[in-house]
Amino acid sequence: MIFLGADHRGYELKEKIKKYLISKNFEVKDCGTDSKEIAHYPIIATEVCKKMDKEKDKAILICGSGIGMSMVANKFKGVRAGICTSVMAAKDGKEHSNLNVLVLPNNSVANKKGKREGTTVVAQSWSPFLAAIILEVENKIRKIIKLHKIIGIIVFFSEINIILNFLDFIIQFPLKT
Repeated sequence: MIFLGADHRGYELKEKIKKYLISKNFEVKDCGTDSKEIAHYPIIATEVCKKMDKEKDKAILICGSGIGMSMVANKFKGVRAGICTSVMAAKDGKEHSNLNVLVLPNNSVANKKGKREGTTVVAQSWSPFLAAIILEVENKIRKIIKLHKIIGIIVFFSEINIILNFLDFIIQFPLKT
């Protein structure tokens, strides 16, 4: 399941992304907002992070700068949210930091003409985000375990279980062409 959430500044982009993901046969849960009327990012990010299964689900959060959504999301145990403004950032975020929440800053995901390119960023980066194979598995897993220790979460899984869980995740989200 892919959860979507946006405040009023990310509403239009969220709707475009939702349409794109549905067209690619992803199961989507829209947690708001449902209009351009003022909506506060902490409420939306909290709803998404409370509803998603941090081990299986993924999410996209959108606000003006991406900072607010990212700060709130990262307060939830098991959430690894990162602001991504490019395909490379999203790909690296998944491969190197095992992100499960992609945060898009609506204000900066734009081209010189001011047209929003968030749909393009997601279209090009979401599949790698979902299905990227972690390179140099042992080093990446050590980084993830260190990250969990730094933020105060005790990791009970052995490295083998982490790899198996990751492979189960990849199988759930095959690349669609």
